Amino acid sequence: MKKRSSIMLSVSLAASMLAVGCSSNEPAQNNQAAPAPSDSSKETPTPQDQHSKLLLLNNLKEPTSLDPPIGFDQISYDILNNMMEGMTRLGKDNNPEPAAAKEWKISEDGKTYTFLLRDGIKWSNGDPVTAQDFEFAWKRLLDPQTASPAAFLGYVFEGGEAFGNGKGKAEDVKIKALDDKTLEVKLAYPAPYLIHMVSNPAFFPVHKATVEKDPKWAADAKTILSNGPFKLTEWTHDSEVKMVKNENYWDAANVKLDGVTWKMIDDENTEYQMYQNEELHTSGVPADMADQLFKDNKVTVADSAGTSFYRFNVTKEPFDNVNIRKAFSMAIDRQTLVDYVLQVKQKPAFAFVSPGMADPAGGDFREVGGDYVKFDAAEAKKLLEQGMKEKGYKQLPEVTMSYSSGTTNEKVAQALQEMFKQNIGVDVKMQKMESKVLTAEQKKLQLQLSRSSFLPDFGDPINFIDGFQTGNPMNRTGWSNPKFDKLIKDAYNQPDNKKRFELMHEAEKTLFEDAPIAPLYFYNSTYLQSDKVEGIVRHALGYMDLKWADLK
Repeated sequence: MKKRSSIMLSVSLAASMLAVGCSSNEPAQNNQAAPAPSDSSKETPTPQDQHSKLLLLNNLKEPTSLDPPIGFDQISYDILNNMMEGMTRLGKDNNPEPAAAKEWKISEDGKTYTFLLRDGIKWSNGDPVTAQDFEFAWKRLLDPQTASPAAFLGYVFEGGEAFGNGKGKAEDVKIKALDDKTLEVKLAYPAPYLIHMVSNPAFFPVHKATVEKDPKWAADAKTILSNGPFKLTEWTHDSEVKMVKNENYWDAANVKLDGVTWKMIDDENTEYQMYQNEELHTSGVPADMADQLFKDNKVTVADSAGTSFYRFNVTKEPFDNVNIRKAFSMAIDRQTLVDYVLQVKQKPAFAFVSPGMADPAGGDFREVGGDYVKFDAAEAKKLLEQGMKEKGYKQLPEVTMSYSSGTTNEKVAQALQEMFKQNIGVDVKMQKMESKVLTAEQKKLQLQLSRSSFLPDFGDPINFIDGFQTGNPMNRTGWSNPKFDKLIKDAYNQPDNKKRFELMHEAEKTLFEDAPIAPLYFYNSTYLQSDKVEGIVRHALGYMDLKWADLK
């Protein structure tokens, strides 16, 4: 049993996992005229309409973007996942199933995929959704002018990485619409996870004429077209987003809700009060009420995926020394963090890849790989002393810990600050930053020790660990290891899945031998939900899905 720390912080828990770039997690644009906006005010259900089924949710914040390759985080993708739809969609069992594509064929070598679109699929303005829309969208994802943080996902396509890096041409990317209903793609390497991956919003189609006519099309409800279960009708920035059922959706008969309103309330206590007042149908769990709410069986705890962690900048002192990095990581009592600070039954993270992915060796990838970090204050002090000796320090240089705004992030940072002081005798300064600014500063390697989170884009461990390759935009630590890079490259090119997993285990082990990150905890989904609501699917390896949701 872990020693109980004296840290007993009172916390209010934020109800979301905001990815500072997903995969990890942490644009530019037929010759047709873009459709004229329609007057949707008459079809927007309101809370006063007693006959409408209007689901009321909290998105916490303004979406980063509702342009699929740009809004690469949960606050954007939870909304996009219900407005739009890719070739596949994650089903209720979290496995990909046919969506815009009715079927697909895979070549014997696993490197050519042919998607066949279903008949009658339309955009919300009535235009057909075509294979050309997908070709345009997927190449746009890769286009350097788009500057998509998700572009690296498209490197799976032959020619994709070169185009994405500005060294190749769009016409050399092996994504081709053979006709209006057939899309053929050739891969750079076998990717058994591709069918799952293309359910990700980054791979959603976009309406070419709209994108090319108006560079700001994704910022206004009047110019955004949908091909999914719902369509956008109103977007009051920094306040709320309203959607109604999309009558042109191919499976509209199975969509039960009339509409959804997403509020933007970035305060857990306000959110909970609105839930109590029936102004929201779901809420997070305030930490100061967690014990009672759990005792009253009011809380739902669902499996999720993703990891909260801190990045060390290995290019800045004192974290250019591996033993000092390991000392700080070992000084973190993760069990205390989840038990007494977070208080909603997350699992402490002693590695990076979260549980939930089957390993060909048997069991779960996390179970097979085991732990790579631990809490040991005495050993942490020894490592710190060793690192300081190696650096010639008589006194440790000043350390500033940067974290993004939000109640949970702040309380976790306060807990870490206290642990560093108690367990290794280091006083750490605190720096709160807006999340976009923090990410930008991380990318420029301006921060010493900074908060991050990762939500997987598809259900394979490679999605977690490939982001730490040399030069990868998701790395943001300055760390580089040739052995690690080769292991990732070999894993990508290994057709034998068992051997591929062995390579990924070795890569994760190598990551922790150099310790450019300190994992904190694995995410779960913990929430309160009205008895009137049923059918919301919260995917462990994807985004919230309201296609099957209903209100009694």
